[in-house]
Amino acid sequence: MTDTEWTPIGAPGAFYECPRWQDGAWLLSDFYADRIVTVTGDGRTTTVLDLDGDHPGGLGRLPGGALLFVAMRARKVMRLEPDGSVAVHADLAPYCEGPANDMLVLSDGTAFVGCFGFDLNAGEHPRTAALLCVLPDGTVRVAAEDLVFPNAAVLTDHGRTLVVGETFAARHTAFTLTPDGLLTERRTWAQVAPSPALGPAGRMIAELRYAPDGCAVDGSGDLWVADALHGRVVRVREREGIVEQLDLPDGFGAFACGLGGDDGRTLLVCAAPDFDPRARAAARESVLLTTRVRVPAA
Repeated sequence: MTDTEWTPIGAPGAFYECPRWQDGAWLLSDFYADRIVTVTGDGRTTTVLDLDGDHPGGLGRLPGGALLFVAMRARKVMRLEPDGSVAVHADLAPYCEGPANDMLVLSDGTAFVGCFGFDLNAGEHPRTAALLCVLPDGTVRVAAEDLVFPNAAVLTDHGRTLVVGETFAARHTAFTLTPDGLLTERRTWAQVAPSPALGPAGRMIAELRYAPDGCAVDGSGDLWVADALHGRVVRVREREGIVEQLDLPDGFGAFACGLGGDDGRTLLVCAAPDFDPRARAAARESVLLTTRVRVPAA
């Protein structure tokens, strides 16, 4: 546990998520304001795209510069072209139960997308879900199955290993990424706390001692992870678990984080009082908090 100096940047939002450092600014989804924004290092907040009644999730870019974003409720990956036009890039609905969620886009345009597996906000019981692979041409295939709320995939080991968080299982699971984009050799990367048995969401949330949400990988191969239930971001090491903890100011939960800035040592955290959709949509209480870390982004 540490006494961390947090610096807020940008304008408050409804519920910031999925931060990516690109082209000298933070690119973010504001879930419940149905918009995608950029925030510069000096805090200038600019709306990139307003969605019509859907929530944007994971973000990434194709090699040609088009922006990919997840339309969570429609369960689609959308494509924002440089000319401002928007098109469906991939339809995830046949493979995705519950809302689609975070996304990792590789340098060749291949994307890995997680989904809830159930409707959390409707009170459904958690179920396992698939991690989906979207090829650059929009073809969808199942990359891995039986994950407990797959969330926040990253690449480590010089691009040879994909690590995905399982939010309702308190762990990170790794796969070897083959040259043709397949996931093999599934193994536990870090079991940070015990996994609750599947059952009612309220009971599982009460039992979770670690709930990995958005994350970023640093140059040593460790993950900075937002623990969505415990008001902290933690640095997690393969097989060892938590090796460092930064607590947020009282009254805030951590729901995503990213590494960026000119030297890669700025840790940005998407913070909000809670993750209740109705409360978050009704107010602008989500904030972006930054601090400095020793090891830069990978």
